[in-house]
Amino acid sequence: MPALKQTDFFATITWLGTVPLGDGLRAVPAQDMTLDWDGPLGEKHGGRTRPSCSRVTSQHTRGTDIANVRQLSVVSQEELDAIARDMGLGGLEPEWLGATLVIQGIADFSFVPPSSRLQAENGTTLIIDMNNRPCIYPAKEIESDKPGFGPKFKSAANGRRGVTAWVERPGVLAMGDRMRLHIPDQRQWAPDAQ
Repeated sequence: MPALKQTDFFATITWLGTVPLGDGLRAVPAQDMTLDWDGPLGEKHGGRTRPSCSRVTSQHTRGTDIANVRQLSVVSQEELDAIARDMGLGGLEPEWLGATLVIQGIADFSFVPPSSRLQAENGTTLIIDMNNRPCIYPAKEIESDKPGFGPKFKSAANGRRGVTAWVERPGVLAMGDRMRLHIPDQRQWAPDAQ
């Protein structure tokens, strides 16, 4: 029996980008993207492993080499629009967030279950790790282009920052590609139910 169930929820890729190697978080737009086992080719967040960061200090000392389940940052256009509205901006550029993919069509996207898959029609598949919490780095990028708005990002993006993901099946993604959501075939965790 399959461990994942195919849903009737589809997303369309409306933006692609990569964060170049270096210090900043700003992504560079692309029309298509080749993914291998290490994530997008030439991407700052790529690689099979990464040094642990502040998000996993409960499990690992900062800088410990761990599996990289943060190869991609996937955000929804619907949530970007809501963040921009709450910040008082006309729009929120995906580049500022270091986004890899912007998709449109899946409501409440930041809370799809961990271990869900997004699969393109050509078979390219991403595994969703978990909700990507807002941090100060996008705020710095926003502030450099829109002075006074950077500090508004973190609270406006809470619960809307999208998800991190990693490559399950390499391939190519392109603008306009459609991706189907597959979710774990299990009930919600209920530790107090027993």
